[in-house]
Amino acid sequence: MKRTLGLILSISIGYGDLFAAEAGMPQLDPTYWASQAFWLILMFSILYILIAKFFLPKIKNNLDDRENKIKEDLDEANNLKSLSEKKFKEYEKIIENSKKEVSKILLESKKNLDKDIKTKKDAIEKEIEDEVSKVQKEIFKLKKDSITSINNISQEIASNIIEKLSGEKLNESSVKAMVEDISKKNIGKYL
Repeated sequence: MKRTLGLILSISIGYGDLFAAEAGMPQLDPTYWASQAFWLILMFSILYILIAKFFLPKIKNNLDDRENKIKEDLDEANNLKSLSEKKFKEYEKIIENSKKEVSKILLESKKNLDKDIKTKKDAIEKEIEDEVSKVQKEIFKLKKDSITSINNISQEIASNIIEKLSGEKLNESSVKAMVEDISKKNIGKYL
């Protein structure tokens, strides 16, 4: 295969005029190869110089600037990250202290409230006990007074009944003694 390719190449070089002239492609004509090589070398040299001296330095500067900017941004991001972590720790500490302070205030308020409630409860209970004792005394007094009143009324009724039944008026002291005797026997039931 290499031999065939070499043979084709040597024939094309030797008979270049035939192929180039007949094919209508002057760039394959060996007489033009020297000028073509000159222009090829000149254009590639100009392009190389333009690219090497003008375009590549600008591109390299842009890439370097971009890399520096990225490094600066990363450094700034790291600084901001460390600052934010520091602030976050401070924030957590403040929150923790605030929670402790709130729980302390709540506990203190609860103690004060419990103390105030107990004081008011004791005062109300004392007032209730005083009122109950007053009412009990009044009830006891009313019972005693009512027993006396009942005794007096009973004496009058008994005197009137005996007087109407017998037609004679009895001695007030004997009726009084009977009513007191009966009331003394039954008074334990009501007091």
